[in-house]
Amino acid sequence: MCDHRVIDSVKRRMLSRRDLLRAAPAAAIAAAAGSAAPPALAAGASKVHDLTHELDESFPHFFGVQGVAFREVKSFDKDGFLTLELTLNEHSGTHIDAPLHVSADGASVAEIPVESLVAPLAVVDIRAKADESDDAELTPDDLKAWTAANGPFPERCCVAMFSGWESRLGTGKFRNVDGEGIQHYPGFHLEAAQMLMEETSAIGIAVDTLSLDYGKSPDFATHFAWLPTGRWGLENVANLGRLPATGATLIAGAPKWRGGSGGPTRVMALL
Repeated sequence: MCDHRVIDSVKRRMLSRRDLLRAAPAAAIAAAAGSAAPPALAAGASKVHDLTHELDESFPHFFGVQGVAFREVKSFDKDGFLTLELTLNEHSGTHIDAPLHVSADGASVAEIPVESLVAPLAVVDIRAKADESDDAELTPDDLKAWTAANGPFPERCCVAMFSGWESRLGTGKFRNVDGEGIQHYPGFHLEAAQMLMEETSAIGIAVDTLSLDYGKSPDFATHFAWLPTGRWGLENVANLGRLPATGATLIAGAPKWRGGSGGPTRVMALL
């Protein structure tokens, strides 16, 4: 790859493509870009929403550590192309928790069936509770209120807690640690997770905070109840406020590394 003839060839192709794009009228480029809809959109969805936060070295981590670091190992100036080396904690940014995260015999992130990573999305809005208390939890009463307004939860769905917490991102109020080192933010109450397991076929839950359990949980009860059953969870999900309570389809682009307990995930919703 480092042979100078290869690099010169790559540069010539890059320059040739750049000149072509500069010469093309803007309208023609737009027409070409929009000429074919992605298959999922062609099948009925009209828009794709990105539910993923951009991950950088400053993104808050549950343990207060740096979740990801980038090192440039190949550069355009020296090598003619760019390659970054990542040092990564699996549970950084918008990410998935696999059963293996809390269960020694649970499925790794690579073993989650791909069909389970596409699911109807049910968004449960608890913003009013979160505004009143940093320690708010999504409870069975919230699930009952959702079904009263929207009907039964869809088969094999993902149930997402929308607390509005992402508005705090970029401030200390997102991780929200008190003087005793305890975090405070919303999450799923154990009884809500149990209700979903017993009364629905939900395969995933999602939160817009750092943990499936609320911040001051002493025992991660929701994690230990939910994940060992073969279900998954998503943490630090973004932009839930752009979606209706029901009707969207979630796609979790989980990594497929062997033996992984989770990993940063590109989460999307089709609507």
